[in-house]
Amino acid sequence: MNRSGSHDASFQWLEQNRFGLFIHWGLYSLPARHEWIQKLEAISPETYDQYFRHFDPDLYDPNLWAKSAADAGMQYFCITAKHHEGFCLWDSDFTDFNVTKTPCGKDVLTLMVKAFRDHGLRTGLYYSLIDWHHPDFVIDSAHPLSNHPQRNQMNEKRDQKKYIQYLHAQVRELLTRYAPVDILFFDFSYPKKFAWPPNMEDTWVGKSREDWDSLNLLKMIRQISPNTLINDRLDLNEMEGGWDYRTPEQFEPRKWLEFEGKRVPWITCYTFSGSWGYHREESTWKSVEQLVQTLINVTSKGGSLLLNVGPTGRGEFDQRALDRLKGIGEWLKRHGRSIYGCTAAPDDLTPPPQCVYTYNPQTNRLYVHVYAWPCLHLHLAGLGHRVEYAQLLNDASEIQIGLSDWFAGQTTGGDLNTLTLTLPIQKPNVAVPVIELILK
Repeated sequence: MNRSGSHDASFQWLEQNRFGLFIHWGLYSLPARHEWIQKLEAISPETYDQYFRHFDPDLYDPNLWAKSAADAGMQYFCITAKHHEGFCLWDSDFTDFNVTKTPCGKDVLTLMVKAFRDHGLRTGLYYSLIDWHHPDFVIDSAHPLSNHPQRNQMNEKRDQKKYIQYLHAQVRELLTRYAPVDILFFDFSYPKKFAWPPNMEDTWVGKSREDWDSLNLLKMIRQISPNTLINDRLDLNEMEGGWDYRTPEQFEPRKWLEFEGKRVPWITCYTFSGSWGYHREESTWKSVEQLVQTLINVTSKGGSLLLNVGPTGRGEFDQRALDRLKGIGEWLKRHGRSIYGCTAAPDDLTPPPQCVYTYNPQTNRLYVHVYAWPCLHLHLAGLGHRVEYAQLLNDASEIQIGLSDWFAGQTTGGDLNTLTLTLPIQKPNVAVPVIELILK
């Protein structure tokens, strides 16, 4: 069955709830300078093991994490159960390279899933196809040992087929132990030559569907957990039913994503700053206003925003992240109606400059998100006879609609099908003002 772009029950919750929390947490939170640090600094497994020996998040309280997400207006979360470093946040039966064997000693994933579910959030699990720790994972361009002088000899002792067995066993373990899993986020296939950083030269070919046995992996997931939504990073993008949702990363698509001419579900993952894991020195943090606008833009194109937090090595959310989560939550408290259950506006409606539309087809309400507050009037083409009532969403104060035919003609170039809104002079004291239009 081709589930891509369908609108069955397994997609309904995602279409209704446009906002989730991504969490990148692992041993890389201790060096605190990038989640790819092992590769970027070519750290050997022996040296990297120091972070395993010292991982002790003594301030970890998953209930605080879940409350922060819920208060921010998020409806689902996705946690890096295993990132590229190979470290597992659960007590896996298939490796000792997991959190219970560190000084932490706790199965932090089990505690986390329970806490987030108790706060009403759905469960998403990120699992890296890449594994820099596993002894049978063949060293390639993306591996920390890619430039090791003995790489060829080391690979002679590695068997990717054994790693595939490990990969499949762990995915099965996650799906059965934490059922129901709403989302699986695999990361990632790289079938062509891969170099990181981009200016590195490497002639080795990366890994693709054969290196993960993606077809059988997909078949197993569909059998065990048919309602789990699977992303598009198994290198099965052109195959019928090979994925359920697209995953653009760190950017906003210009329009609703399509596949073979049909609109499809999509989730864009986004960071507060330039790093996914906790980065002590990173300073390019986005403002609450920027993040709110991103959420609006994504919703207006039928997508969902997965906004990332990188907890510290002691198990806390960075205060910079908490401040932004609080700010987004304050905005959604009063403007959530313009996001939840909303999607792209009807195709015949085009918003004015510096405005973005979202639309709720169930309530037949159109929302005007105003990025640049105009002086007195806002003109909305194509809505002249379609609006019953208008109000600011933050306080439900009336916005006067329609003017005399003469004045409307003067201000809209004679187009009487253009609705004119009379706005207050002062911009409402919110990150992004929203006008709610109740359509006839």
